[in-house]
This record gives sequence, structure tokens and C-alpha cells, in this order.
Amino acid sequence: MSKYDSKLIKLRLTAGFIMLAVFVSLLSSCSFFSPITAENMIICAGSTSVQPYAELLAEAFMNKPDNRGKQIDIEGGGSSTGIKAAETGAADIGMSSRELKDAEAEVLTYVFELAKDGLAIIIHPDNPISDLTIEQIRKIYTQEIKTWNELGWPSGKTRKIHIITREDGSGTRTAFQDLVMTDADKNKHEISPRAIVQSANGAVRLLVSDDPNAIGFISLGLVKAQKGQKEVKALVLNGAAATPDNVSNGTYPLSRPFLLVAKSEPTELTLAKEFIDFVCTDEAKQMMESEGLIPVCKVR
Repeated sequence: MSKYDSKLIKLRLTAGFIMLAVFVSLLSSCSFFSPITAENMIICAGSTSVQPYAELLAEAFMNKPDNRGKQIDIEGGGSSTGIKAAETGAADIGMSSRELKDAEAEVLTYVFELAKDGLAIIIHPDNPISDLTIEQIRKIYTQEIKTWNELGWPSGKTRKIHIITREDGSGTRTAFQDLVMTDADKNKHEISPRAIVQSANGAVRLLVSDDPNAIGFISLGLVKAQKGQKEVKALVLNGAAATPDNVSNGTYPLSRPFLLVAKSEPTELTLAKEFIDFVCTDEAKQMMESEGLIPVCKVR
């Protein structure tokens, strides 16, 4: 190799390194390479009922060109877990699908109602039963009613009802206990200890979709089958179908709030405030409506 060729190779290598350095510098200055720091990341934790909707909203927010590099982490765990995380500072925002207890409200002074959600009582599509009363649902869950035959399933075969419930601490279970298991005289009835306990709406839905004798309760917005899911059927209750319109007009008897809570109101120029502002936009409200929720978007 001549001295000329050697020098040429060195010049080319040097030029290549310079171009690479310039390219990396340009990339690092682009918004989509912005580092995630404490100032542009928040954690929202809690209700598994609120979680899928919060994930959709967070994704839409982070995909905005001006929000590149901002990170909103959505975590489940249940309403009580989310409330506790907000109280201790483990999460910036807690998600709850039940009302706050008095002691919780003393600590969490910021309560934002994101939406209203219907609580759907679901059964397998092959179950011919379609319309029950709240009292009948209560008797199913206390096991005063133990078979579908007692409710009119036209079959000589005994069909034992398999009741599925959420775990203690779940906002969905709390709403069910308040709305279904409490009678007109304010007497509270216990869910049978024989009930199958599940830790998420999706798990309840899956069991019901696989078992013609099962009954469970989930968020109304999760009734419609998504890709890869089997169908379930929402019962008509007290003559009212489980639809967003009936939740909104008050004819459907089971509804509960979806709340975002914090120790104090998010201040201007913070990511939490930006996210709360976003969920109040027309775009976000349309997303919630398309998922079966009724947007509220107000501070209590």
C-alpha cells in the first residue's frame, strides 16, 4: 500500500467519524430522543377498571408531537392500592372506581371525576336468561338462589350457578357491594365465600366467557369483545339494558365514578396538570365515549 493510499484511508476514516458524531448530535437534539426525567414522568396507579381507559388516554397524550419524551406510566393493583399509593407518594395520581372513604378524603384533597361507568352483570352468551332484578342478583351472590333452573333456564338438567367476584379492596367489588348487596333497608348482605375470586376485570370476563353456568360483574365498557376475546352477555337489570345511554339517564341501576385522586391539585407547568387538561379535551372525551364511558371531567 502506498503512502498516498494510507493517507486517503485515514482521511476517509476521520471524515466518517466526524459525520457520525454530527449525526448522533442531531439525533440527540430531536424531541423523540429527549431523556425521561422526574420532571417529565408521572405514575398513575390503581383501579383495574380505570386502567385500560387511562392507558388509551396516556398513549394518545404521549403520541402528541409536543409531548415526545414525556412518560405516563399506568399501573393497576386495585382502587385501594392506588389510593394508598397516592397517599404515600408512590404514585403521582391514584385511580379509583369507588368513592373515597372519609379518612382517605382527608389526605387526598384533589378528586377529579374522569367519567361515569356502568357496572355490568355478565353471563355466557349460551345462557338463555336475559333479564333479572337486583334482588335476584343479590340472592345469587348469597346463594339463596343456587341454580339457573330457579330463574327459568328451560332444561331438565340442573345447572348450578358459578358465581365470580372481585377481590377485597377492588373498587369494582366495593361498587357491587354498595349497589347490589345492600338492600332497600340498607342491610348489607355478604357475598358467598364459595364465590370464585379474581383480581382483575379481564380475569372475570375470561372465566364467564368460558363457562355457560357462570355469572360475574365488570366495567360496562369492557363487555364488548376485543380482538382475541370471546363474547359475554350483559344482563338487563330491573328492565333496563346495560348501555351508556341508560347509565346517563339513570334508568340503569348500576353505575359508579371513575376518579383520579392526589394529595393536592396538580399545579401549572407540571405533567400531571397537562395530562388532566388533555383528558378534558373533545378528543379525549370522544375516546372515552367510544369505549362505553360517560365523560364527566370535573373537579369535585
